[in-house]
Amino acid sequence: MTFWPRRQQADALRALPLEWVLPLCGGQRDPRDPRKWHTPQGVLSVTGPKFMNWNRGTGGGGAIDLVIHLQHLDFKAALAWLASHFPAPVTPPPPEPTPPAQFRLPAPDPGKLGRVHQYLTGPRALPPALLAPLLQAGTLYADTRGNAVFLLLGKENRPVGAELRGPTAQPWHGLAPGSQKDRGCFAVPAQPLPTLGTADRPVILCESAIDAISCLALH
Repeated sequence: MTFWPRRQQADALRALPLEWVLPLCGGQRDPRDPRKWHTPQGVLSVTGPKFMNWNRGTGGGGAIDLVIHLQHLDFKAALAWLASHFPAPVTPPPPEPTPPAQFRLPAPDPGKLGRVHQYLTGPRALPPALLAPLLQAGTLYADTRGNAVFLLLGKENRPVGAELRGPTAQPWHGLAPGSQKDRGCFAVPAQPLPTLGTADRPVILCESAIDAISCLALH
C-alpha cells in the first residue's frame, strides 16, 4: 500500500467511534455512567474521540491511540489490528448526544467523619471553627468511602452537585455523577452575612470548596 492510501486508511480507522472499539479490547461500559468504561488497563472516561485513563494518568484521541493504549501495540501494529476488525470502509454515524448522568448524592457515613475532619484540619490546615457550621448545616459531610463531600447548592438551597475530596496519601478529587456546577456552588460561611456582596465584603470566587474555606480563613 502506497503512502496516500495508507494515510486515508489511518484517518478512517482513527475516526472510528471509541464505543465500537472498546468492547473488542475488553472494555465494559459503566451501567451508571455512560461516559465511563472499565478496561483491563483501568477506568477510562470517554468524551467523543477523547479518552482519559484516570488510573494511569494518561489519555489520547482517536481509535488508534486507544488501541495503542489498551493493547500495548505500536502505531503500525495498532493500525493492522483495527484493519483486521474493520476491514470494510467505515463511515461512522454522527455522534449521538450523550444523555446527562442522573445526579446521585453520595450517602453520608457519620462513622467516616473523623477521618475527613482529621484530613481537613491536619494536612489542609483548615480551622475547626470554620468547619463546624458547615458540618452542622450538612453542606460538608463524609460519604461511605471516606471522602469529604462538599454540597453544591442551587436555587432554594437544593443540592445540584457535590465536590468529592479523598483524604488519602495520593491526592484525589472529583464530582458526584450528574453534578451540574453551572447550576449552583459551594459557599462559605454556611449562613450568608448581611453585608455579603457590598463594597466592604466582596464575593470571592474560588476553584474548589477547600480553596474557599482556606480563603475565608486567611481573610
